[in-house]
Amino acid sequence: MSDYNRGYARTVPADRADMSVDAGLRSFMLGVYNKVALGLLLSAALAFLTGSFPPVRDLMFSVAANGRVGYTPLGMIVAFAPLAVMLFGAFALRNPTPRSAGILYWTIVSLIGAGLGVLTFVYTGASIFSTFLITAAAFGGLSLFGYTTKKDLTGFGSFLIIGLFGLIIASVVNMFLHNGAMGFIISVLGVFIFAGLIAYDTQRLKMSYYELGGDESSMAVATNYGALSLYINFINLFQFLLSIFGDRR
Repeated sequence: MSDYNRGYARTVPADRADMSVDAGLRSFMLGVYNKVALGLLLSAALAFLTGSFPPVRDLMFSVAANGRVGYTPLGMIVAFAPLAVMLFGAFALRNPTPRSAGILYWTIVSLIGAGLGVLTFVYTGASIFSTFLITAAAFGGLSLFGYTTKKDLTGFGSFLIIGLFGLIIASVVNMFLHNGAMGFIISVLGVFIFAGLIAYDTQRLKMSYYELGGDESSMAVATNYGALSLYINFINLFQFLLSIFGDRR
């Protein structure tokens, strides 16, 4: 999922541009980070609503007699809807406008946020909050590295994307095996993969700004798609860290 629309602009070697004095670039990246922050805030609010407000919670999730948490039919739709929306956007939005890209971003953010309510059944509130703070700090440091480094991360990013596909396949297989050791290994690999993707996507966004050549409409679209990539990286990193370090109820 994190690989959504990674190719919307060509990559430029990192050492071809001096980023430190470009106010336009800083404004562009600030727009991306603002959307990511607002998306995380909306997701947190929706997760709290679906996980803690009984009328909504009971529409989304069910708890079996043995304590196992499951999805209702509506919850299942919400859980898989982000993937469906992303696939629709990839094929239907060949020439996205700022408006359509924005609708796509906020729709996916809302659906993912609503589905995250399931975490409140599995982990303690203190654990979720502390892990979120750790993820935010890690995200800031990794994104800063991707923004400031002069090293071209293109090859590293390609390696991570291949690893991401392997991670998805392993996760699907373990859904049927329920192997605890394999689940732990998947979580550890997931942390490293999405940590690297945060740095890579930040640099890719930075290069995209120069490729777009000041086209305001294209930059508005890129802001939405860039925010989506970083948002999904953040959410995945958060969930993998939570699965490793989170205190279960």
